Amino acid sequence: MKWVFRILALVVVLAIILVVSVMFLPADRIARIATDQLRTVTGRDVSINGDVALTFWPVLGVRAAGLEVGNADWSEQGPMLQAANAAIGVDAASLLRGEIRITNIEAESPTIRLEQKRDGRASWQFTDASGEAQIETETSPAREARPISIERVSIKDAQLIYDAEGSDIVSYAGVDLTLDWPERLGPADIRATLRPAGTPVEVEAVVDGFAGFITGNVQNVTLSVKAGPGTMSLDGRASTAGEVAGQLAMNTADTSAFLQSLGLPGVDLPAKLGRSIDLSTALTLTADRQLSLRDLVVDLGGNRLTGAADIGLNGVPQINAQLDAGPLDLSDLSSGDGGQSGGSAGGSPAASSGGWPKDPVDASGLAAFNGDIALSAQSIDLGTFQLGQTRTVLSNDNSRMVFQLREVAAYQGNVTGQFVINNRSGLSVGGAINAASIQMQLVLRDAIDLDRLTGVGNLKVSFLGAGSSVDAIMKSLSGDGSLSIGQGTIEGINLDRLMRSGDAGGGTTIFDSLTGSWTIAGGVLNNRDLLLQLKNYRASGEGIVGIGAQNVDYTFTPVALRANSGQGIAIPVRFQGPWTDVSIRPDLEAAVDFRLEQEKEELKAKAKEKIDEKLGGATKSIEDAAKDKVKDKLRGLFD
Repeated sequence: MKWVFRILALVVVLAIILVVSVMFLPADRIARIATDQLRTVTGRDVSINGDVALTFWPVLGVRAAGLEVGNADWSEQGPMLQAANAAIGVDAASLLRGEIRITNIEAESPTIRLEQKRDGRASWQFTDASGEAQIETETSPAREARPISIERVSIKDAQLIYDAEGSDIVSYAGVDLTLDWPERLGPADIRATLRPAGTPVEVEAVVDGFAGFITGNVQNVTLSVKAGPGTMSLDGRASTAGEVAGQLAMNTADTSAFLQSLGLPGVDLPAKLGRSIDLSTALTLTADRQLSLRDLVVDLGGNRLTGAADIGLNGVPQINAQLDAGPLDLSDLSSGDGGQSGGSAGGSPAASSGGWPKDPVDASGLAAFNGDIALSAQSIDLGTFQLGQTRTVLSNDNSRMVFQLREVAAYQGNVTGQFVINNRSGLSVGGAINAASIQMQLVLRDAIDLDRLTGVGNLKVSFLGAGSSVDAIMKSLSGDGSLSIGQGTIEGINLDRLMRSGDAGGGTTIFDSLTGSWTIAGGVLNNRDLLLQLKNYRASGEGIVGIGAQNVDYTFTPVALRANSGQGIAIPVRFQGPWTDVSIRPDLEAAVDFRLEQEKEELKAKAKEKIDEKLGGATKSIEDAAKDKVKDKLRGLFD
């Protein structure tokens, strides 16, 4: 029992000594040790500019006012960390062993300023730090130094400011950050919560060898980010210099909502073009913000791309990419509502709805990047047009995007040329297309919903239009073009039957060649030299096609070369009306004009002596009389 009481007495005495030691521990000294600790870890000036008070609860330590951690010597933005209040905790048990162990440092509502230069310098690179996370307190020569370490750093409700040279300043409020670093030479767990748009964005990372990491060494890193309906993860290696290499994965169920949760503008992406994203790639990021993506595989919600890309992240992204695709579906690009409604089946959505879409076209995305993207695709569905094997290069420079068509298989032929979208000072579109050996029935059916003309042809087109909607662009079109077709057919009309009996409906006309050229102004195509060659007939055409208004008024004049004693006879046919309901009928007025010159001279010779008898005393002109006579003859063909 005596030894029991002695042991109890010893415990009590030790407890009293501990309490007394803690009670009389100078708060200023703990604060100085902590600032020395931070100075060694960061290599930056650390100061406490306010009052310091000893705390016993919830942890033993001090509370300091006005904590500041200096910035890089090249920075002009003030301290890297500035906190009105900070708490520094120590481990009481370590004090009994002669050690001062910093258990945690907390900062409330601090301002954190992070900067990065184009050359790769970053304010969070602690190149002057020892990386030991340990200093020695003042001792007498006979006493050994006491090791000090920091296990936990906690920051609550911070204002985070990120300034990357050449880019807009990014500022986040309400940031919470926790660093757990239990072993000086071991890994650190980092957890952060950001609220750039109100919704929490959760970031978690594990950094091996954290002591070396903060001094610029490359260490193994795993990172995950959860933001709204999307996640990102990285498994690789990184350093505080901004160097990163590893496997990146990203998945977004709603890309627009994902971007908005990160504080970025939402985008109304078409279906199958990024409305949802599933991406994996081998990523490399250099200190000067040059991003390399290799073995890239991305599913854009229906379209799958593979390839590689190099991206410069200083200012507006500069992209150089080579991408491959299988069947590429871009049909939603031609929809006025971003692909939410698919239009009518089997025809042009614009034609079936009575006009082109009038909704404003948002082309602001053209300013999102500059550079060149080479794309190869097995096939491309453009909604209106269908393309086969395609090789194209997309070049974008200051909101002017050019599609170079280097090899495009289309409508059983080949297409080359370029297509331009320019949004530098208002939206405009233009292009120059050269199509060789294409099936005209297929292309005309897709372009203007007409399938009456068949044949293999060559086509050259140049065009330019401007406006804020598809409707405005189509009504402003200007340009020119030419067409040359070999042997083919015109469905819905039989010229031979028309010329023999006056029946214009039904049947098929087989022709030997068809040529013509046109100009476009104000959205109206004007043609005056259409020439159709048949065995026994020749046909010419002239008129307009209202591209903007989606209508046609065109007169087609076949001539029977062997009729009328070899002088020929013509029966013009007029195509008139909207694209969806074109009427085809003989044009008697045009026929009269054609025959008038042949009949006029004969009538003039007989008119003087027979005018009263023929006209019954009426005062008709010779030309009117001639027209009446010709009309009577022509009507006989159609009775």
